[in-house]
This record gives sequence, C-alpha cells and structure tokens, in this order.
Amino acid sequence: MIVDRVEPRENYLNADYGIKSWLLTTDHKRIALLYLVSVTLFFFVGGVFAVLIRLELLTPQGDLVQAETYNKLFTMHGVTMIFFFLIPAIPAVLGNFLVPLMIGARDLAFPRLNLASWYFFILGGLIAIWAILAGGVDTGWTFYTPYSSSYSTTYVAVTILGIFLSGFSSIFTGLNFIVTIHRMRAPGLTWFRLPLFIWSLYATSVIIVLGTPVVAITLLLVAVERILRVGIFDPALGGDPLLFQHLFWFYSHPAVYIMVLPAMGVISELVATFSRKNIFGYRFVAFASVAIAVLGFLVWAHHMFVAGLSVYGAMIFSFLSYFVAVPSAIKVFNWTATLYKGSISYQTPMLYAFGFIGLFTIGGVTGLFLASLGIDVHVTDTYFVVAHFHYIMVGGTIMAYLGGLHYWWPKISGRMYPEGWAKLGALVIFIGFNLTFFPQFVLGYLGMPRRYYAYPDEFQVLNVMSSAGASILGVGYLLPMIYLIWSMRYGPRASSNPWPATGLEWRTPSPPPTENFKETPVVTWEPYEFRPREEMEVIGKLNINDESG
Repeated sequence: MIVDRVEPRENYLNADYGIKSWLLTTDHKRIALLYLVSVTLFFFVGGVFAVLIRLELLTPQGDLVQAETYNKLFTMHGVTMIFFFLIPAIPAVLGNFLVPLMIGARDLAFPRLNLASWYFFILGGLIAIWAILAGGVDTGWTFYTPYSSSYSTTYVAVTILGIFLSGFSSIFTGLNFIVTIHRMRAPGLTWFRLPLFIWSLYATSVIIVLGTPVVAITLLLVAVERILRVGIFDPALGGDPLLFQHLFWFYSHPAVYIMVLPAMGVISELVATFSRKNIFGYRFVAFASVAIAVLGFLVWAHHMFVAGLSVYGAMIFSFLSYFVAVPSAIKVFNWTATLYKGSISYQTPMLYAFGFIGLFTIGGVTGLFLASLGIDVHVTDTYFVVAHFHYIMVGGTIMAYLGGLHYWWPKISGRMYPEGWAKLGALVIFIGFNLTFFPQFVLGYLGMPRRYYAYPDEFQVLNVMSSAGASILGVGYLLPMIYLIWSMRYGPRASSNPWPATGLEWRTPSPPPTENFKETPVVTWEPYEFRPREEMEVIGKLNINDESG
C-alpha cells in the first residue's frame, strides 16, 4: 500500500547548508545534482559550437569562418557533447540519484568513490575547456591517426588528457553501480523484481568497466606517439593507423549503448507508468539489455568498411551489425505492446517517451542501411551518417534524459513543474530536432560530405532548413532549463507519488530524507504491479488533498 506523505521538515536538500556541504558531500542525491549542473553547462558549451556550425552552413561559401576554424568547431562540439554530456548524462545524473532509491538502499556502495568520480569528471572537463580556450583541437572527436598523433598542430594531447581523466569518472561510477546492485538490494528485491531502469544501468556499467579502459589507453598511446615520437599508429614511424581504428571503435561503438541503454531504461519506466500497465515481456526487455551490452562489443568494424577490411571480415561484421538490431527491436516491440489497450495519459514525460520511440526507430532503421556493405560505401562520411548518429545518440538520449528528468523532477526537487510549458517544450524540441536532422539524410544520400565548411549551391535549401530547425531546437532546449529552475521556488509542492507509480523511489517523501528510507523496505510485490483504475482514482484524490494542504 502506497502511503503519501507531505514534504518532510528535513530532507537531503536542507539537511546542511553552504558550498562546503555540497563540495564535500557523499550523499548520492547531492552528487547527482552536482552532475546535473555540470553536464548542463557542458551541454550549452557544446550547443554554442553547434550554433556556429549551422550558421556557417547557411551559405554555400565559407564566409563566416575559415576551414581551420570550422575543423575546430565540429571537433570541440563533438568532444564536449559526447564525452562530457551524452555519456554521463543519464547514468551520472539520474542513475546516481535513483539507483539507491530504486533498490531500497541508503546510498551507493562507495560514497567517497562516487564523489571522487565527480571531481575526475570536472577536472577532465575543465582541462578540455582550457584546451578550447587556448586554441582548440581540429582532429574530429575520433582523433584518427596519424593526423592526430603526428601532424595536427592543435591542442590534441591536452584534450586527450581531459577525456582520459573523465574516463576514470565513468569507470568509478560503473563499478559503484555494479557492486551496489549486487550487494545492497532491499530484502525481497530479486533480480526479476528490479526496475528495468536498473537492469539497463547494470548492463551499461558492464560496458563502461570493460570498454572505457581500452579507449583510455588508446588515446594515451596517441599522446605517447605525439610527444615521444614512438611509432605506434603512424606508418612513417613504423606504426599501423588501422590499429587505432580497431581499438577506438572497440570502445566507441559500445559507447553508443552507454548512451542509449540507460535511455531505454528510462523509457521502460515512463511507458509502464503512463499506460498503467506492466511492461509486456518484462524478462525479454531485461535480457535484451544484457544482449545489447554483449553484442555491442562485436560490431566495431562496421565503422571501417571503407578502411581496407577483407570482404569476408566485412561480411561478418555486417551480419553482426544486423543481429544487434534484434534486441533493440524487441524493446520497441514490447513498449508498443505495453501501450496497446493501456490507460495512456499524455503528460510531459510520456510525450518525451513517444518522441524517443519515434526518433530511435528512425535512427535504428537508418542504422541498418549503414550495416549494409553496399549502401555504407555510398554514404560513408556523408551527412547521412551525421543524421543517423544524431537521431540515435542525440534524439534518443536527450529525449529520454528530459523525459526522465521531468518524471523524477518532483522527487528530486519536491516541486511540480508547469505542465503546459513542459508540453510546449517537448513539442518544440521534437519539431526542431526533425527539421534539423531529417534534411541531412537527404543531403547525405545526395552526396554532401560531412566536415566540409563549404558546399555546392544545390545543397543550400536543405542546409537552410537544417539551420532553421537548429534555431527552433535551441529554443526548445532552453525552455526546460528556465521553467525547471522557476519551479524550484514557485512550483506547487509535490506529493511523494504524484503520478502514481510503483517503484520504491515513490515510497519515500519528496524530496527524500538524507537516509532515503526511515526503515529498510521489504519488497513483496512484482515489478510494475499497477492497481485497478478505481483504486488509482482514490489515490489521485489523496494526492490533490496533499498538495492543497
């Protein structure tokens, strides 16, 4: 039985005051808020570079910046967005806040390690920002050798140092999640009673722990070759540039799933809650997360079809790339089946969930094009790849991140956000995103290369559409930041379970006390065990009475 509570006199937000209490905190909820502020700042830094890129591409001639500056803009946009926003956003913000709450624990297994992970993240981010301010880097976020190791005259080594340090942050977080989920679940919370968001974070953590050291060492070797002139990747020094690509994509393709798997976990929570149904095929969805984590390590070479792979090797990686679509498709199918005959409510988190399913499906289907050898050769290094990449990693991840942020915002802040503004924000983001990136599929198919600062006149109309969409998208991203900050002071107080949902995190007050639960909960129910509509209506009246009181 869920018992609603009014906001407690003391919670994790007001338990202590002062900057020192935040910078030295070991409370996972406060560390999540530190990450929230940090990744938001990096998101807007990366967004500034995106704006400059789209302004440059408004006209065919390179009349805003020169080629060298443009190379730095798209590199710094990619580095900032991928390593300092997309990878940490959901695990570090929502995961940090929710893992202990969703499994009935007081904190993560290693609270001090959790704080250290944030400091490593900040240190890495500040070093990358310094590299940007000092002159930038122009290699592309992939740091392909031998250009990055031998020929670029920009701040490659410094940027790599920043990414290297942020990698430790990811590894610390992943280790913490794995140990916490194994060792600190509430009594009765078996593996198959875990929320699907926890399953997705567990699978993500395995990828992080296994994959991140590979890319960290790879980038370190680039710095070693660059500084000490030891031949590793540069053929002129006796190295092999393809070795870099193998090592880089061995991590960087699974890194896509570091971003998307947690997003899928968020969507599972949203679809179940706002359709008032258990997830169709719960175990299939849970095992699909594990399958994606395993298969994600077997498809790296599909990024290298034009790099000189043997035909047979390319065929094997093409088949495996098709195969990894199966568990992803299982999730989409099961979400759709869950929605079927569900009691769907179209609140803001659900709108973001619909947006995710739509954008992820487009990104996934176009990914099959890239898994096909013949089509991949035609569209490699064109804007088709840029569009696919953004539909999956940006459209999918950010839709889920914002959906999750709205869903758990009452728990995080103890306040409700303005529903009308939030729905408008979701709509503007969806329209802006599609207007920005869908024309890029056409541009790529017609042959416009990526990473060019000038282009033939016939591509201008589609580029203008894309830039116009980017301006709408920018407004859409600003809206949630404004009204969520507003709601922290002026929003109506949230009850402990405003939706009403079934997870453990909703069985503690909003915002939660420092110790999360006054008493350790004992789980005796199955996941997503929703009540009949008549009982929910009674609970809804209770919530209204709570807020009016």
